[in-house]
Amino acid sequence: MHEGSGIEIELRQHADAAIVVARGDIDMSGSPLLRENLRQALASRINRVVVDLGGVEYMDSSGLATLVEALKNAKTAGTRLLLCNMRDRVRAIFEIARLDKFFTIASTQDEALSA
Repeated sequence: MHEGSGIEIELRQHADAAIVVARGDIDMSGSPLLRENLRQALASRINRVVVDLGGVEYMDSSGLATLVEALKNAKTAGTRLLLCNMRDRVRAIFEIARLDKFFTIASTQDEALSA
């Protein structure tokens, strides 16, 4: 588990997937750690990366940009990127930015792993 500036990121493997679990605020100080872990997950050349946002209460534009970059990199690599466990406040940010149209968003981690 990696920690930095109010955010904790756990990266683990599950069959053909990498799971990135974030806890804390994803903002200017936390998004570089998330970006580093997403790049590491994508470098493992697996079929899917699941980003569990259940522990994230707040996300700013730098967090959104980090996830958009990861989505672009995943598509280039032929990997599926799925988000799950979004709290209402974070989901609202995605809906306002209309990013919910581009990301696959699952209710639970199990749903994301079986999608």
